[in-house]
Amino acid sequence: MSSHSRTPLALVTGRSRRDVSDAEVAEGLTLGEDWAITEAWHRFAPLVLMTAERALGSKSDAEDVTQEVFTGVFRNVKRLRDRDSLRSFVYSVAVRTLRSHLRYRKLRHWLSFSEPETLLDLRHSVQDVEGREFVRNLYRLLDRLSPRDRLVFILRRVDAMTVEEIASTMDISISTVKRSFAHASERLSRWIAADPALSDRLDGKLEARPG
Repeated sequence: MSSHSRTPLALVTGRSRRDVSDAEVAEGLTLGEDWAITEAWHRFAPLVLMTAERALGSKSDAEDVTQEVFTGVFRNVKRLRDRDSLRSFVYSVAVRTLRSHLRYRKLRHWLSFSEPETLLDLRHSVQDVEGREFVRNLYRLLDRLSPRDRLVFILRRVDAMTVEEIASTMDISISTVKRSFAHASERLSRWIAADPALSDRLDGKLEARPG
């Protein structure tokens, strides 16, 4: 199994080697060791997949992005100087990949003048009709945000990352994170307030957290 091969998502359910440190996994990856490739997938793929699904609103898109993320990780891990920061490295690759994907999807929507394809998976995973409509409408609003604002909002509000962690992961300043989050929160709050079906369920829940 090479470092550029496609890792099956079924490996997410496998057992991780708890006795191996992130630094040892990183070292194994730089050497192209099969065990390190598998271990990196066991250890980090669930987190990447969950974040991608939250950001994109589509399980199938999230799975594709997760594959792309780990292709990037395996290809570029030799550039990682601090082996102990492998987790942060994987997450930064994930965020860059998600941002690129969101930009492409927004551009594709603009060029096609069609309804965004977001939410098809998550919408159908919700059992009741009202819940599916709620998810569809909520992610439709997220689709109106810029890729950066959307990712900052998801990482801060859903993944509960600190402002400092987001700044480091996205390679932007802390002040930019704060502005982006405030901008996203303000726009979403305004749009939700104009939609009774959403405002009744999310009243006051999108207010910006202090930095």
